[in-house]
Amino acid sequence: MSDPSQNKYVIDIEAAAETARLMEQDRLLTRSMGGLFPERLDDDLADVHQILDIACGPGGWALDVAFTYPDKEVVGVDINQTMIKYAFAQARVRQLQNVTFEFMDVRQPIEFQDASFDLVNARTICAFMDKASWPVLLAECHRILRSGGCIRLTELESGDSNSLAAQRLQRLLNQAFMQQGRTFSVDGNSIGVIYMLARLLREAGFTEVQQRAFVLDGSYGTELHYNGCKDAEVAFSLLKPYILKATQVDEAEYDRLYHQMLIDFMSETYTGMYYGLTVWGIKK
Repeated sequence: MSDPSQNKYVIDIEAAAETARLMEQDRLLTRSMGGLFPERLDDDLADVHQILDIACGPGGWALDVAFTYPDKEVVGVDINQTMIKYAFAQARVRQLQNVTFEFMDVRQPIEFQDASFDLVNARTICAFMDKASWPVLLAECHRILRSGGCIRLTELESGDSNSLAAQRLQRLLNQAFMQQGRTFSVDGNSIGVIYMLARLLREAGFTEVQQRAFVLDGSYGTELHYNGCKDAEVAFSLLKPYILKATQVDEAEYDRLYHQMLIDFMSETYTGMYYGLTVWGIKK
């Protein structure tokens, strides 16, 4: 069993607020993407029987797939026991018999046999990854996929908005990630992962690599305004210890930026959005 001390997640994952945030973020992401599998028609899933969800967190995507496709077997894995327990509890409440959850550190060799799955899914995992970890993880995904199996990766890029405070906080986070080798950004102006996903898949031996972009628009007056802003509000509250430790910003300045960001979110002129990309490929 993996050692929980190896968790590289940048937020205190034991915080109840983070569990709630991840569940809501999962719903936001699925809605912005256009569904659970927006790049595929339902009949494209006819040959998909076993599905693995990497770093499943509280299980939102895996639970929704199990509910929507009762003929599929879904497994979610995560390094955090609290998340796994929560996901199991949700499966029981929803009476889902075709989904299970396991404790696992995917930065280590994945504890499944060769050719165990038809589809491997991973969404927004850059918070615990680094440049060296991506090729290792993708090689493991290639190993556990059956011939003809599919891997799909979804990541978000930095948000852009007309809130100077929000932009400043996002830049601090990006710079911390870059300095620690967590992303592929060369200047700290971006998260710097989405433009590498297709190349990483090809280098891992996947073929027929394709991409699908989407936008999460949280501007004032949009359907996602409240939930999108709430996600940023909770995230940057929980990220505060990490950013203060990883950058040179002092606490007073961080608090000033944070509170100004919340004020900006409520302005009728606020505009803000995140850009995302889903990339998928096939194992020959």
